[in-house]
Amino acid sequence: MNLKPIRLIASAALLLSGSLLSHAQTTNADVIVYGSTPGGYCAAIAAAREGASVILLEPTAHVGGMNTGGLSFSDSNQMYRDKLMGLFHEWHLRIQQDYTSRGVSLPYDVSVKDQTNWSYEPHVASRVTNAMLSEAGVTVLTGRYLQSVNKTGPRITGIVTGNGTFTARVFVDGSYEGDLMAAAGVSWTIGREGTADFGESRAGKVYPKDTMNINGFLSGNTPLPLITATDAGPVADGDDNLMVYSYRLSLTTNAANKVAMPAPANYDPARFEVMRRYLQSPGANRSMVGFDRYTVPGNKTDGNNSIAKQFSLGLVGGAKGWATADEAGRAAIFEAHKQYTLEFYHFLTTDAVFTQAERNSIAQWGLCADEFPDTGHFPPQLYVRESRRMQGMYFLTENDIISNPYKPDPIMISSFPIDSHDCQRVVQPDGKVINEGTIRPVRPPGNPRGYPYHVPYRSILPLPAECDNLLVPVALSCTHVAISSLRIEATWMLLGQSAGIAAALAADQDVTVQDLPYVDLKTRLLAQDQELDLPAEFQPLSGIILDDPAAELAGTWTHATGISPYVGVGYSHAGAAGAANDGSAVATFRFTAPEAGAYKLSMAYSPDPSRATNVPVTVTSGANVTNFSVDQTVARPANSVVREIGTVQLVAGQETVITIGTAGTTGFVILDAIQLVLDPSGGTNN
Repeated sequence: MNLKPIRLIASAALLLSGSLLSHAQTTNADVIVYGSTPGGYCAAIAAAREGASVILLEPTAHVGGMNTGGLSFSDSNQMYRDKLMGLFHEWHLRIQQDYTSRGVSLPYDVSVKDQTNWSYEPHVASRVTNAMLSEAGVTVLTGRYLQSVNKTGPRITGIVTGNGTFTARVFVDGSYEGDLMAAAGVSWTIGREGTADFGESRAGKVYPKDTMNINGFLSGNTPLPLITATDAGPVADGDDNLMVYSYRLSLTTNAANKVAMPAPANYDPARFEVMRRYLQSPGANRSMVGFDRYTVPGNKTDGNNSIAKQFSLGLVGGAKGWATADEAGRAAIFEAHKQYTLEFYHFLTTDAVFTQAERNSIAQWGLCADEFPDTGHFPPQLYVRESRRMQGMYFLTENDIISNPYKPDPIMISSFPIDSHDCQRVVQPDGKVINEGTIRPVRPPGNPRGYPYHVPYRSILPLPAECDNLLVPVALSCTHVAISSLRIEATWMLLGQSAGIAAALAADQDVTVQDLPYVDLKTRLLAQDQELDLPAEFQPLSGIILDDPAAELAGTWTHATGISPYVGVGYSHAGAAGAANDGSAVATFRFTAPEAGAYKLSMAYSPDPSRATNVPVTVTSGANVTNFSVDQTVARPANSVVREIGTVQLVAGQETVITIGTAGTTGFVILDAIQLVLDPSGGTNN
């Protein structure tokens, strides 16, 4: 079946109810935040610091989402940390101070913005989170599960929970699932887009993992347990699948602080036959069954679903239905994931397919006695990696991340690699099994971090006709590929902070969130220590930009992305290291200058000792002909993607031709981009 992503507008008849529970109490604030995820609690703190009265409503008993629910390893090690300031920086700094105040030395310094691993214990993260909420004056109420929304036109007037009705001027949906957004009648989507929907190369079906050479059928055409499909669907098409949910397990080997992992309720070894068959297959990589572990202070580890393994803590296919389930339905899905986790641990520690040494290596780990005492030391938060996504004023896509990072209305800089876990496990007609949906981390070549890009204010705004006093920083407007980068707590914290500031400003100015002047928002974002400037090498170039795809090419040129940074989606090169070029490769740019005058000419290229030292560049504009010889082994200025070459005189209204040749050169000749900026001095300073 060809399934497209589900696009829905919540039914007003079902969700916009005016009825109240007889025992419910109505409470009012300037800003109400629903959902205490990292995006939610940061929104609440930020709004309160702007002077707004704030109520933070949490449907469960747990405050802090994944940041306090088991995720103890900051994924910011794969991001531009110097661009993650504001509440993200403050929260981590206060965690560090919590440890140092008790004489505990950490192997990192939050003030040093390198790629060192940052980790922390859940109870410490919870203590810091609660303190920051309390200091900001936020009223935190748990056990407030959303039942319905009251609206007048496009404006939310109140939200009804099972334990009270709450009114405010502005609302923030801080839930992972976009519950308030959906209940308010805002359009949303779920699942995956096809490649043609937005021109995303990583949309549709993706198969980076090896096919497992086993028989995935139980008998006849019945697949083994834990296989979710017999037909993945056409490669280019979208569907309703989501990347796996799981738990982040806080584990220890310290006998004084270790609690035995609970036994699963109804363990059936047959459920794990697909894993058993894989491990028994010829050439099987036994490390492909298990989970990742990250070192955490207190002699602990953070156990995570492994994106690289064939079988891990994620229950493939188990996320379906979570977004639209009611409270009881989510409790059942939560329990199903918990039981799978306990069964998987039991399988790893007891099954005869493993050696005794392999079983012991897992059995040494138990739950932590000083974590999550209210839930039997098992994490209280399911790792919802993606759920509903709003269809708002701006829809972020893969292209915004990789090739169009600049936006005029940024509210933060995200830079986690595009990275999706498995979405389905498929048995093929020949019985072989393959996991589908993993997008392995997408980074600029040679860079340990993802692509930095602006997240625009518009991406957290609903369409004005649907709702004009709601901000959605977590279930924001984007594709599945884009959420695969945005879905990180570091990003959600700063999106939440920005949403909270915007909510407080909109409430104070009594304007719709769409009509809030961005200049006012930007001023307060900077005042709360947000960073809004892209790294220098990713900032948009001014002036006339001629990128290599626009060039007419003669001879042999090869597209490449091997050495970054570069302009656009890569660069082209001719020649080879140490080899003399015959001069046949020539690139030609043609354009018309909008204004006559002297222009500073700069060149983008990736410097390297293998480059040519005398690349001929000729600029012809009317009667003006200027020649340059460019040494492409010379480094560019720090924090710049271009190097200034010289000044040229351009005429207006006539074609200007720039050629980059290879005659007389040895080594690689790089064709990336040319920048021309009008020189107000007329070239007299050159």
